[in-house]
Amino acid sequence: MRGLEMTRIETFTDAAFAFALTLLVISFDPPTTASAMLASLRDAPAFLLSGTMLMMFWWGHHQWSRRFGLDDAPTFVLSCVLVFTVLIYVYPLRFMFGMMMTWIGRLSGLPLGSGELRLSIEDVGTVFVVYGTGFVFMCVTLVLLNLHAWRQRNALQLTPCERHDTISEIGAWVIVMAAGLLSVATAALTPPHLAGLAGWAYAPLGPVMPVFSAWRGRSRARIAAAVG
Repeated sequence: MRGLEMTRIETFTDAAFAFALTLLVISFDPPTTASAMLASLRDAPAFLLSGTMLMMFWWGHHQWSRRFGLDDAPTFVLSCVLVFTVLIYVYPLRFMFGMMMTWIGRLSGLPLGSGELRLSIEDVGTVFVVYGTGFVFMCVTLVLLNLHAWRQRNALQLTPCERHDTISEIGAWVIVMAAGLLSVATAALTPPHLAGLAGWAYAPLGPVMPVFSAWRGRSRARIAAAVG
């Protein structure tokens, strides 16, 4: 844990993620009646999912900062790219999960989504392309940050286990990025009435990521045993 002291760029990045989370909250119109309040609560699942997605990327940057503690020009540039992307990405993120919750609510009859979103079939593909592009950019930034740390592995004196963990982190974000690229390609290339398939491009992450984690965990255990 080389980054025990927070750098200015890490503090700035944390503040940007906190501000993005705030933007998710204030995107709700303040209710003025009891019925409006109950209707606004239908959007709570979309907010929770959106916030969880933001926290996934924040955690990736936080862990990177704790592990390596780098504070140089590439760190500054890549962290700024991540900040700018998340601040642009927050509204497509909120819109996407609002659309998803409204769709689930209509199919299931559950009180999910406010139902205020009105999209044509042609718009669905556009929403997935915009959302997926932001998703991919954030994944690329975290991949590049970890590649930067990997290039500094000798200067950082990374242990064999730490080197393994860095490669694992790069691999994990590449897999997540691949799902986003698949979603964007599906939305851009399929006919409008099939654009909803782009959302299912993220579904394989459910089984794939635990399998990848277990595989890398076993190889890490072998390395740890070998080095004593």
